[in-house]
Amino acid sequence: MAARVLVVEDDRRTAAFLDRVLSRDGYTVQVAFDGPTALTLAAQEQPDLVVLDRMLPGLDGLEVAKRLREAGSVPILMLTARGGVGERIDGLDAGADDYLVKPFDVGELLARVRAQVRRQHLEATRGRHGSVSYRDIRVDLDAREAYRGDRRLQLRPTTFDLLAYFVRNPERVLSRQDILTNVWGYEHMGSSNLIDVRVLDLRRHLERDGEPRLIHTARQAGYKLAPPVDEACAAG
Repeated sequence: MAARVLVVEDDRRTAAFLDRVLSRDGYTVQVAFDGPTALTLAAQEQPDLVVLDRMLPGLDGLEVAKRLREAGSVPILMLTARGGVGERIDGLDAGADDYLVKPFDVGELLARVRAQVRRQHLEATRGRHGSVSYRDIRVDLDAREAYRGDRRLQLRPTTFDLLAYFVRNPERVLSRQDILTNVWGYEHMGSSNLIDVRVLDLRRHLERDGEPRLIHTARQAGYKLAPPVDEACAAG
């Protein structure tokens, strides 16, 4: 059965283009041209993925993403004409799992759509995995809850998956390609700084109450979950 994609785009030429490209790749596509219609169709049709433009009439893309995320866990790929880190974090905070900056490469769009649909299917069929922990971080993989000490972390689905991947691989440098493949299921990143933006978002949650940093940048190599720098220096 073909995966169902809801395209939410107010520019009718762009919407028609996305409809044509995705339909040709085997997806069943529905199109909404404004925020309220998108929410109605999402509730009625239960799509496997939402491709969501940020700038929309009625309700903007950020508000649509928030309401979709409150209603369920459908993957959201946000399209934005704004390339700044702040704008991207706003989209992730609203509930988007990924974003593409316009103009985008069609091949990259299709690769990301395939990966998000595949991740959704695997999540729906996976078995039980228990919990994993590192120092004061605990991740319950079945309940999909994460804690730092006694504080529950309010993480979006992909940010949760990123933290779980770090905790499963402690004190090991993880390249951006490692993370991209194992968390997003993408074979290549193109020009996106998706990993860096998502790590910045995860650090913000982990360090909200002044806790020491545990996710460190390995310059020109990637990232590593490891003891705080001052503790590591003292041990050395």
